[in-house]
Amino acid sequence: MSSSPPREIRFGLVGLDTSHVTILSDMLNHPESKNPLPGGRVVAAWPGGSPDLASSISRVPGYTAELRDRFGVKILDSIEAVVAAADAVLLTSLDGRVHREQFARIAAVAEGRPVFVDKPFAVSSADARAIVDLARQRQVPLLSSSSLRFTGALTRVVTPDNRAAVKGADFHTPAALEPTNPGLFWYGIHGAEMLFATMGRGCRQVRCVSSPQSDLAVGEWSDGRIGTLRGNRTGNWEFHGLVHFEKESRHVNVPAESKGFFVCLAEALLEFARTRQSPVDPEETVELIRFIEAANESRRHDGAVVKL
Repeated sequence: MSSSPPREIRFGLVGLDTSHVTILSDMLNHPESKNPLPGGRVVAAWPGGSPDLASSISRVPGYTAELRDRFGVKILDSIEAVVAAADAVLLTSLDGRVHREQFARIAAVAEGRPVFVDKPFAVSSADARAIVDLARQRQVPLLSSSSLRFTGALTRVVTPDNRAAVKGADFHTPAALEPTNPGLFWYGIHGAEMLFATMGRGCRQVRCVSSPQSDLAVGEWSDGRIGTLRGNRTGNWEFHGLVHFEKESRHVNVPAESKGFFVCLAEALLEFARTRQSPVDPEETVELIRFIEAANESRRHDGAVVKL
């Protein structure tokens, strides 16, 4: 006797001010999508938006209408109503400043539902610590990551078997600036995610040299390894990396990938929702946020060394 197929996972979205919500809804809800992903569906959403962030609040009406009219998503009037309608919650609000308060509302009624928090997870290490502690207290499975962590360009170079053998790494990322989510938090976080996916936890200090065109953050790990992050603002929007092993260095060439990194992220989200096991240690996410916070502090003080 054959077993019945697993039930489709119902996703709820909190925050409709980023293109991520339409990209994910297209893959999950639209059979005609270029990259359809069976097994999940976005069923409910709460618009949100940050009134003092133009790139947030200006997008909410359009994305809300598209999710409702094109993808059949129910637009609800509260975060709590979205949680009640879903099996897993995607906190997609663009503005990292609001994640602590919105996650607290989700966690209060989540009852064990897994929650994904989109980048930037937070814009202070205090908020990051509070979110992770609350998730642990409420027994809410928690995942936060940039989509770049899951690109095949990186996961083929750095694997669970060889991660411990990494001797150092250098990554390049676009790093546009937004004062409300300062320094490397706004877009440089993509490169920081790739760096920490490669190097792991243990960064003890960072220094960051900054100019109008770019930032260069140099992290020193407690075991003596060095990892660097170059954030570019001259129009080079490509992601690249060099991962150094004892006998070789390997190129992480994201632009050469045929499979988009958002597809890789969506696959990871489906697996997370099914298993409730996060592929990223939340403690690593807290350290990553502290790394960016320290790099921002260093860039404000002419490249001074800042301890994590």
